[in-house]
Amino acid sequence: MKPALFRLACAAALAFALGQAPAQAAYPDHPVTLVVPTAPGGGNDALARVVGQKMGELLGQTVIVVNKPGAQGAIASDYVARAEPDGYTLMLGYIGTHGINPALQKLNYDPVKDFAPIGMVASSPTLLVVSSTLDVKDVAGLVRYAHEHPNDLSFASAGPGTAPAVAGELFNQAIGATMLDVPYKGSAPAMTDTLAGTTQVMFPSLFSAYPHLKSGRIRALAVAGHDRSAVLPDLPTLAEAGVPGVEVPQWYAIFAPAKTDPAVVEKLNAALNQALADPQVSAKIGEQGAEVRRSSPAELGAFVQSEVQRWRQLASRSRLAAN
Repeated sequence: MKPALFRLACAAALAFALGQAPAQAAYPDHPVTLVVPTAPGGGNDALARVVGQKMGELLGQTVIVVNKPGAQGAIASDYVARAEPDGYTLMLGYIGTHGINPALQKLNYDPVKDFAPIGMVASSPTLLVVSSTLDVKDVAGLVRYAHEHPNDLSFASAGPGTAPAVAGELFNQAIGATMLDVPYKGSAPAMTDTLAGTTQVMFPSLFSAYPHLKSGRIRALAVAGHDRSAVLPDLPTLAEAGVPGVEVPQWYAIFAPAKTDPAVVEKLNAALNQALADPQVSAKIGEQGAEVRRSSPAELGAFVQSEVQRWRQLASRSRLAAN
């Protein structure tokens, strides 16, 4: 390139950068919406409000939590995927929206191509719990009861294809039982009926179940995961209790629409990680039985790709279905 043209190109690039800098520096200049794909009152909702409030303080703008439940999180996911990629519409995604759903059904969104990963938030093991109204003390007792009373047991789920439903289906297959899946519009109402004994079994996240374990109205029998929980170290995994192959660890992360400005993504990631490092925020998350997880956008992106692949393989191998 001739010197004169090179100087002209550099001047144009510098002018563009200077023109862009004020807009990036000004972000955010109005409230940010954080969409939760589940009903109010569940673990996802509580997590979004704790983290969103602190992120808002750090960003200097209110983070408004909006619940858009339905279709196992697909309604909220599609909404955020199609939103303007300006950093003002975010989503608290989780294992269902960016792992299980893509493996079980045809969606209007792509969990990888249609989102800009912001960062991990937390993880929480899935538990096998029973209502205190059911006289079962351990996994072996539940397996025995399920076979002796094949038409009497039901498990509550947050809807077909959700983590609690998939865990229940995998458990049924593993023990050769036919517990009935009773779907609800979210984990909160599913938990309500399990507490009441209307449904006897549930596979909630520890994040959702932890407050109720303290009350004694539900009883945890095992962890549906590869490892024991640091919060409940004496609780065996299902594999340790004689039922291998039921591993549904739950996780939560924040996403923006694809093509969001990388500078905005980095600013949001910095605010998220700073929020999660706050002792009060991490304590509130820990009090609910979840564990803080921080990441870069690139690390989250790679993790989602691995989750989509893992669940597609598991769905094919285990004959899982969305309905």
